[in-house]
Amino acid sequence: MTHQVSVQFPKLNIGHSDFHISIKKNGAKMGELLISQGNIEWWPAGNSRRKKRLKWSEFEVIFEQYGKTVKN
Repeated sequence: MTHQVSVQFPKLNIGHSDFHISIKKNGAKMGELLISQGNIEWWPAGNSRRKKRLKWSEFEVIFEQYGKTVKN
């Protein structure tokens, strides 16, 4: 299984412009991760109307609870 991640930088600093990260698995698009000053959103492939949104504080809780601790 291979994942491909590509990044599209906004023209300005991240604020109200989203930072887009496109994620593919075995060549097929899984979805897009949209990062902004206020939140982080997941837009699944094939879904043109609904995306999932988390506030940064909610995102932190998920990583603290489910993230695997690794050494740098």
